[in-house]
Amino acid sequence: MKHLMEDQRDNWAEDLNEELYKYEELCIDPGQSSIRIDKFLSEKLEKTSRNRIQQAIIAGNINVNGQSVKSNYKVRPGDKIAVVLPTHPDNVPNLSPEAIPLEIVYEDEDLLVINKQPGLVVHPGVGNNSGTLVNALLYHFQYHKLPVLKGNPVERPGLVHRIDKDTSGLMVIAKSEYAMTHLARQFYEHSIERTYWALVWGDVIQNSGTINAHIGRHEKDRMQMQAYPDGSVGKEAITHYEVLERMYYVTLVKCRLETGRTHQIRAHMKFIGHTLFNDARYGGDKILKGTIHQKYKLFVDKCFGLLPRQALHAKTLGFIHPVTQKFLQFDSPLPDDFRIATEEWRNYIAQRNSNTL
Repeated sequence: MKHLMEDQRDNWAEDLNEELYKYEELCIDPGQSSIRIDKFLSEKLEKTSRNRIQQAIIAGNINVNGQSVKSNYKVRPGDKIAVVLPTHPDNVPNLSPEAIPLEIVYEDEDLLVINKQPGLVVHPGVGNNSGTLVNALLYHFQYHKLPVLKGNPVERPGLVHRIDKDTSGLMVIAKSEYAMTHLARQFYEHSIERTYWALVWGDVIQNSGTINAHIGRHEKDRMQMQAYPDGSVGKEAITHYEVLERMYYVTLVKCRLETGRTHQIRAHMKFIGHTLFNDARYGGDKILKGTIHQKYKLFVDKCFGLLPRQALHAKTLGFIHPVTQKFLQFDSPLPDDFRIATEEWRNYIAQRNSNTL
């Protein structure tokens, strides 16, 4: 068995979040004997049970020569197998359930949708094993007798995507291996509908537009991502934006993600000259547009205090339910900090305009 060459990979692989999913392409050796594909893959893929393979096959996440197959398919020499599975990290921290409040928007036997509050880390990292969304989910699953994914480390039970710590808004969490695998397929097929609202610096001239620039690690600051329009670095990233409201020095925009790269909106908006308001990592916590007057500086500092994070909210989320096959769509209101800061800008500009009449 050998892995396919890099240039043989199709777009399926490019659309995945490499931190939450793994993508494998395998080419069956000429001397391979006939064997069921579920048995073959469970033996070849590390830490992957036969049940997980079977669930992935049912969800359509395993293809042979570009076609879906059943678990009893017998692999043949020359077959090309493509597999998408949630990752199962090697180093699983010892996590405890924590009674962290969750705003649950929707829940059934297969999944739940939450409206994540700003400041909540999604999953644990090095030296950060408490106070996360995962700790809250463990508590919710335990005391409400909800199933934790079998064979899935508790580091990220049910997580099929994530949003940044200081970004608020909607997330979907799977409650079964099948739901997780099915939702993963929707993410890499770009059929998940996600829109974000962002307050950005400057007057966005075009009413709408599309940013098509690869996202990769910043060359100098490894904590940042950077847009590479020539495609020389990183992975394809596409963001569609629409102006919702202009407030002279800042603009409220709606962003629709076609791909889901790390910091995609934050890096893309900076790339076109409109860094998110108070996005400290990308330089938005400084006055980037406006006057030099002390009164204006005090006003901006006040807004920074009201909204002490990047002005980004995952407002809508839509997807096909893994079991019922019905399309579900959710909308969440702007959190108080975002809403109040936007109102302050709206009032400031209205007052400014009335004084110039």
